[in-house]
Amino acid sequence: MVRAAVLPAVGAPLEITDIALPEPGPGQVRIRLAAAGVCHSDLSLTDGTMRVPVPAVLGHEGAGTVVSVGEGVTHVAPGDGAVLNWAPSCGRCHHCRLGEVWLCASALSGVGAVHARTADGTPLHPGLNVAAFAEETVVAANCVLPAPDGIPLTDAALLGCAVLTGYGAVHHSARVREGETVVVFGIGGVGLAVLQSARIAGASTVVAVDVSPEKEELARAAGATDYLVASATTAKDVRRLTGGHGADVAVECVGRAVTIRTAWESTRRGGRTTVVGIGGKDQQVTFNALELFHWGRTLSGCVYGNCDPARDLPVIAEHVRAGRFDLGALVTERIALDGIPAAFDTMVAGRGARALIVFQ
Repeated sequence: MVRAAVLPAVGAPLEITDIALPEPGPGQVRIRLAAAGVCHSDLSLTDGTMRVPVPAVLGHEGAGTVVSVGEGVTHVAPGDGAVLNWAPSCGRCHHCRLGEVWLCASALSGVGAVHARTADGTPLHPGLNVAAFAEETVVAANCVLPAPDGIPLTDAALLGCAVLTGYGAVHHSARVREGETVVVFGIGGVGLAVLQSARIAGASTVVAVDVSPEKEELARAAGATDYLVASATTAKDVRRLTGGHGADVAVECVGRAVTIRTAWESTRRGGRTTVVGIGGKDQQVTFNALELFHWGRTLSGCVYGNCDPARDLPVIAEHVRAGRFDLGALVTERIALDGIPAAFDTMVAGRGARALIVFQ
């Protein structure tokens, strides 16, 4: 039995309880978690914005130590450090064959499996594949990446979602070039990763936008040259800070229609907007045909930073080891497992950045 955070039903409060976790079968790995990040995507599962089978053990951003492996697993062994990959690619579907592994048709095929059981025998599903809100988890082998050398596992947990997403949004989706101007909407864990990645890419002006004035210090430490509290004049203010033209690139990390529209309006003619935030179906963004023609802007979705984790994790790790990327700067609170509900409340209120569950 291990302690875990279970979502019993959509809209229901999380339950911190004991679950019965099986030993790994063929092609599976058992991980003892060192840390797990609390992400907006976890909150989106609780309120039904994203739907997976329930009851489920949530959590998708984590790292830990391999406890045991099932038959056929050779790339990790007991005692190895591991980073969890919540969206593993199959390598066979149409998108994988195109090299777009972040769009793999089978990435979430594991969410319907029975992951564990409650004390009374109720079957539990693995949230977004990896069920990281638990002391230990059992996952498919393709959900396990060897942890990079020289990075503490508690920090490496952030690599599994926030950092890959933020880094990829800048380097793969928006393709920020040296000297370009960037504006980032939403300064949570992913937004802070975007800011650091824009700095690494050589952006000249980096404007951070958030509803909370308290996040300015976090944003500037991550690389923002300017900070704006979101208002009705945000797009105009961004143009003022970027030579009157607008930013070359906007990255939206909120997932709200008004923010997406403002991000688009904040870019110059011919500018690029990348939408990272996950919004609900009710968030309708509208444009008229004339403005689409006139402005010549590009609006793109971004899934998991358009990253290939096996390719990008070593690159990001080198930035971390070289001091160019500060993983600890993303974390504003370290909590225990039973602190997750309060961390959700903090996210809803727009305070802080990443809350990190530390198990050991």
